[in-house]
Amino acid sequence: MATYFAGVTLFDGRTVRTDAGVLVSNGTIAWTGANARVPREARAAHEVDSEGKTLTPGLIDCHVHLCFDGTADFAKEAQDLTPARAAFKATRNALRHLEHGVTTVRDLGGVASVICEFARAVDEGVAPGPRIVAAGRALTITGGHGHNIGIAREVDGPDAVRQAVREEIRGGATAVKIIATGGVLTPGIAAEFTAFTPEEMEAAVDEAHKRGRGVAAHAIGSPGITAAVLAGVDSIEHGSMITAEAARIMKANGTFHVPTISAIRGIVDHAEEVPAYAVEKAVALAERARDAFRRAARTGVRHACGTDGGTPFNPHGNAPMEIVRMVEWGLTPLKALRAATSEAAELLRLPKVGVVEPGRAADLALFDGNPVDQVDAILKPALVMKAGELVGGG
Repeated sequence: MATYFAGVTLFDGRTVRTDAGVLVSNGTIAWTGANARVPREARAAHEVDSEGKTLTPGLIDCHVHLCFDGTADFAKEAQDLTPARAAFKATRNALRHLEHGVTTVRDLGGVASVICEFARAVDEGVAPGPRIVAAGRALTITGGHGHNIGIAREVDGPDAVRQAVREEIRGGATAVKIIATGGVLTPGIAAEFTAFTPEEMEAAVDEAHKRGRGVAAHAIGSPGITAAVLAGVDSIEHGSMITAEAARIMKANGTFHVPTISAIRGIVDHAEEVPAYAVEKAVALAERARDAFRRAARTGVRHACGTDGGTPFNPHGNAPMEIVRMVEWGLTPLKALRAATSEAAELLRLPKVGVVEPGRAADLALFDGNPVDQVDAILKPALVMKAGELVGGG
């Protein structure tokens, strides 16, 4: 049965319209326009009470780890993470995204090909969940960040990197992740350490792009960020040390910044529970990350919402809070909402989601109030729809 949202405030992924109408039919957006001009087909549709509410595209989280739960010790959790256990966790965590209005995620590192298989199961209707762009295993250098947690494969040299990209894609990866620097959650490796060489990163990007896959680069230190951008990656994940020069290069190349503010906050706000090595690095990065975010925004770098969900005290379904935090760090609510909808969809190469317009998938979230005026309204959806079916909210 068709569904009609009458008299709703509509954020369509780009702009805001009041007293709008949106007709959903057969899993897609059939019509949008002024509510006063409601089409005849809407008369037979189920009408949703939309008075005082705001309708948005389903939210998009561009950086999650569905295999992990957000426990205090990320590395310890990984030790017991068999493929079967990872699949069970992913199934539960996927539902948490839907409950919070998140209808699309990009998973940037899982056990073996578990998330690639899970993404196919969701697409085929075997399991409930958001749409999933899956990177399979991330690529890291021997002994690099992530080598200790089972979601990255160690690889060295341009030819080996190229082969690894091919093998991850063969395993079902619809995105590729490279780890260009050190990180917070790997002991003994400085977060700003530069990992892959420019030639290795260029090989990864060339191979992925030839096969139509986007490339995300975990990059914290400034030299690694710049090298990854020059290699042609599509997004810089974290980007805690983006310099003015790096921001200019990102702007010129159209590289997105996925800041993952929630990952830093999860560690810093729970310093007594998270392992000391991770706290020390996160505390050292927190202010620099905020400055880098603001510097990138001033330069005109585009942002996409990503939480790093599954890292310590960073639960799945946290994209609404990430939107709030992007506003706290300096984005306008409108830009933060775009980062979680239309901009995120462009980054993930998903033309059917992220915008409410005829022909697009009916991935929608309905909120009490107006998040553009009061961003906290984004935290609790009244209704969530994926492909025209109710999947969460209330």
